[in-house]
Amino acid sequence: MTIQSLGVGSGLALDDLVTQLIAAEREPKQARLDEKEESLDAEISGIGQLKSKMSDFLDAVDELRNDNQLQGREPAITNPDESIEPFTAEAANSAVKGEYQIAVTQLASGSRLETADAVDGGFNESTDSVLSSGSGSLTFKIDSTGDSFNINVSAGQTLQQLANAINSSDDNFGVNASIIDTGTADGGAKLVFSSTTTGEGNDLIIVNNDDLADLNRVSTTDSTESISYLDPIVSAQNAQATIDGIAVESSTNEFENTISSVSFEASAVSSKDSLGEFQTSTLKIGYDTEGLDKKIRDFVDNFNALAKEIETLTKYGTSELEDDGALAGDFMARSITSGLSSIIGSNVSSSALGGLFAIGVELNSDGELEISDYDEFGLGSGEERLAEALEDNFDDIAALFTDEDEGIAARLYDYTKEYTTFSGLLATRENSIKDEKDQLSDEREQFELRMLSFEEILRDKYLNLDQTVTQLNQTGNALMASLGQV
Repeated sequence: MTIQSLGVGSGLALDDLVTQLIAAEREPKQARLDEKEESLDAEISGIGQLKSKMSDFLDAVDELRNDNQLQGREPAITNPDESIEPFTAEAANSAVKGEYQIAVTQLASGSRLETADAVDGGFNESTDSVLSSGSGSLTFKIDSTGDSFNINVSAGQTLQQLANAINSSDDNFGVNASIIDTGTADGGAKLVFSSTTTGEGNDLIIVNNDDLADLNRVSTTDSTESISYLDPIVSAQNAQATIDGIAVESSTNEFENTISSVSFEASAVSSKDSLGEFQTSTLKIGYDTEGLDKKIRDFVDNFNALAKEIETLTKYGTSELEDDGALAGDFMARSITSGLSSIIGSNVSSSALGGLFAIGVELNSDGELEISDYDEFGLGSGEERLAEALEDNFDDIAALFTDEDEGIAARLYDYTKEYTTFSGLLATRENSIKDEKDQLSDEREQFELRMLSFEEILRDKYLNLDQTVTQLNQTGNALMASLGQV
């Protein structure tokens, strides 16, 4: 008799028994592997979260370790006529606090040329007027800047075609050509050239390279530049202004370092008073206290975000209903908190302020930074100390953060970078856990092989039992049958 499955021959529930024995063997070992994998996954996730939050913090302190980010100057402009804003201003960090009376009396402009009236040898009223019966070229240039470009003129070319060629030239440095129809026979059509190159002496020059008589009408000079034709209707001019009564000029509308470390750009001529005198605007250069105040508060928020993340990851659940953090009790995470706190509380000898406490920033009992609104030590609240430092020790605040050896931001950057770089401590830790997880996968494969072997041994064992019981049953049945016949 062939046994198809365990227990068929003997009638015993041997297949169920084997299944139960395999489950009993598998469950504790499977649970251990699953628990280990779950723990490793949680640890990898926790390390990833910590690394991400520390990378954000690294970016935040990177901005604070540069003087240029913290020593900003804030120009403030007061205009006598609110409808007119004669200029805008910027100040470098080295600018001295001060107040200046400024009036813009003239804007910089480029030169403007226009062809003669039709009655004086110009062009008739049509934009299709033929420019020349011959072929030649024109050079547009400004001697003082060295800018130039050429335009070829062909026989029969019209005014409009010339204007289009000028405006579309790839080498055009800022010359615009347009046509104005005067609407009269005497005036005719005028070709107008405008240059964006500003500054006295920067007038546009148009050279008739081939000395074609027809092209003299659109040129300022002949090929040898010894004969003059068109003269500027408007010559290029400088921008002019007065600063505390002192006349100043610029070839452009931007006045750079006219006031040391301060630049201002003219955008409109200043208004005039009832006597026809230019009215001055007040330019005040002060500290950008508002901007620095925000950077300090952002620093506090960024530090606290990291501190809270570490606290969440490393906490132990206070009851069975609350899970432990992914890095509960983790030594590395706890040491990060300790290292950050040590730097926060350190002294900076290069700053007259000494430390962050002097600007109202301090660690509270929860390990977070705060700028308090209460006076705990009789030295003023955190808000009061910050306001006083911004007013009286503005540049010393920068030294607190940026000093190369002792600066809080500089040291926090170096410390945090040790953990967050590609080969940093957190990445190394993460790779180590991933290696451990790979080993766990190998353990699972070995475990499955052992379970297959265990199942095979069990089935062989109970197959023999099943066959033995089957044979005994058959023998017993045969004996009973024999006795029944006696």
